[in-house]
Amino acid sequence: MINGKKVAVVLPAYNADRTLERTYNEIDFTIVDDVILVDDCSKDRTSALARELGIFTATHEDNRGYGGNQKTCYTIALERGADIVIMLHPDYQYSPKLVPAMAGMIASGHYDAVFASRILGNGALAGGMPLYKYVANRCLTALQNLLMGAKLSEYHTGYRAWSREVLETLPLPACSDDFVFDNQMIAQTMWKDFQIGEISCPTRYFEEASSINFRRSCTYGFGVLGTAFLYRLCKMGLTSSTLFTSEERLPPAKAGAQRTSRSAPAVAEIA
Repeated sequence: MINGKKVAVVLPAYNADRTLERTYNEIDFTIVDDVILVDDCSKDRTSALARELGIFTATHEDNRGYGGNQKTCYTIALERGADIVIMLHPDYQYSPKLVPAMAGMIASGHYDAVFASRILGNGALAGGMPLYKYVANRCLTALQNLLMGAKLSEYHTGYRAWSREVLETLPLPACSDDFVFDNQMIAQTMWKDFQIGEISCPTRYFEEASSINFRRSCTYGFGVLGTAFLYRLCKMGLTSSTLFTSEERLPPAKAGAQRTSRSAPAVAEIA
């Protein structure tokens, strides 16, 4: 815990058995109380390995997509009593050693969400990010900042920390189940005027690390731009969207939700 707040790390996983253990072993359990992995119908040993490591594991019987995976991650984290939830990819691309710093920024009360940026500190290219992805990241981020009135260094990191209040407030069921979920969640966070902080993060690009192909990257890019333009139009009062106005929320935590420690591994099957 940090300042009496329970810290949970959620791992949205798909075919991550080659990198999961390395990721898990670098998590700092002096402050992390719970680790939750959601396996989105992997074809490898991701779930089996997670069980062996003692991780609370949920499995989707059908592939629900990256956004659908996160929705399950956050629902379970809230049910298990988390106050701070850190979403970390189990592909070992981002450094798990930054979990205490990110959790501390939220526990301080200054920030409601914290993003680990690959752009701050010039870590992206040094870590092997392909040049075309770096250029696309910078261009998309510049346009998004312009449209959304923000000053983030990037909108596309897969390493984020959230306060419980954010996860209980945002209409996350209205977000896509695909990769654009991340950007829609950011847009909702800004819409609700939550405070976002950033921290520099070194990254690693290697064969085992997950990455979407060029075609999916293009689809994601257009989705990102669509989200930013929609946000601006809604702010100007020219249209409205359920992405921001929906009353639907993640399922509420059960009364008396347990602050489960990692000493009690479990497996949940989700239809």
